[in-house]
Amino acid sequence: MAKAFTQEDDDILAELGVEVETKKVASRTPLEERIIAGFEEIQRFTDEHGRAPQHGENGDIFERLYAVRLDRIRELQERCELVEPLDRQGLLTGTGSAVTIDTEALDDDALLAELGVEVETPPIAELKHVRSTAEKKAAEDVANRERCEDFETFKPLFEQVQNEIASGLRETRPFERKADIEKGRFFIVGGQTAYVAERGEDFLTDQGMTDARLRVIFANGTQSKMLMRSLQRALNKDEAGRRVTEPNAGPLFSDQTIDGDEASGTIYVLRSKSDLSIVKENRNVLHKIGVTSGKVERRIANAKIDATFLLADVEVVATYELYNINRSKLENLIHRIFELARLDIEIKDRFGNPVVPREWFLVPLLSIKEAVEKIQDGTIKHYRYDPQHARLMRLTT
Repeated sequence: MAKAFTQEDDDILAELGVEVETKKVASRTPLEERIIAGFEEIQRFTDEHGRAPQHGENGDIFERLYAVRLDRIRELQERCELVEPLDRQGLLTGTGSAVTIDTEALDDDALLAELGVEVETPPIAELKHVRSTAEKKAAEDVANRERCEDFETFKPLFEQVQNEIASGLRETRPFERKADIEKGRFFIVGGQTAYVAERGEDFLTDQGMTDARLRVIFANGTQSKMLMRSLQRALNKDEAGRRVTEPNAGPLFSDQTIDGDEASGTIYVLRSKSDLSIVKENRNVLHKIGVTSGKVERRIANAKIDATFLLADVEVVATYELYNINRSKLENLIHRIFELARLDIEIKDRFGNPVVPREWFLVPLLSIKEAVEKIQDGTIKHYRYDPQHARLMRLTT
């Protein structure tokens, strides 16, 4: 008989991030119920793919898990006898796999390695797995995931949020207990980006605390229907647990803050009062676009003696308050958008030294506002500014 594993089926499945649906049968032991439920998953896979699950790197983690599970059922007589009445597909008598793993020759860690799951072995004297009941529950809820059948619907959201983090439109910040876990929010837990796709009705726990059932989608194509408190515990337990800031409705461009937001500065759009001929000829479309961490009034106070302001007073025509965003990255992004419309001018400062102002652009105010809106909603990457048409144009490739 094959050597018994050091973990039960449910422990191995939890390590692999697979939730097993258990059918309630009064006459069965819990172990028998898990074996039957696991065999039914194998049957569903066989119905869907027209073959038994197989080992090998070409299969996904679910198929390889099913293949190992089927091998174990075949090897153990009592398990074979348990599911034999259900075997309408001949899975117990068929070969089932093009390549098999010798599960008798592998210990638990070697089996997980075969399935592509890294196992970190702690020092013998170090107790890694002594956890409270609450911590165990949080870990179980995060680990008990299933394949997300409609993941293609959510995949663009994960791609967009990664782009927005890279561009500075969003930030990842440490998770605080007061942070809201609402529908539409992104978090990072266990090294995976998680999206709260659904939040059910609130209810009170036995301890009188508010909780809710969530549908959480993960960037690796799995999902979990966990409790809000479980996700909170997992994020608090995870030293790398993060919340992803929102790019709109306050955290990016707004005149109001919400709890946890930090002011980053202000985008300002200025119009020059200079008497230079190039300014007078283009005054309505020539704008200086910049970002400051302080008050705009203070920034422009010495405009008349500052060559970067064309040695003239200016008027403020638009401002956008920033929260939770990298000012430098955002400013560079805006300047890249309007690069083709940058004013090419060199002037002498009050000491006679040549200066080339870099923040003046021949762009209508309407186009600047449109660019800010598209940065805000994350669609700016699909557009470029066309000086000939004096507007943002959608990219065709």
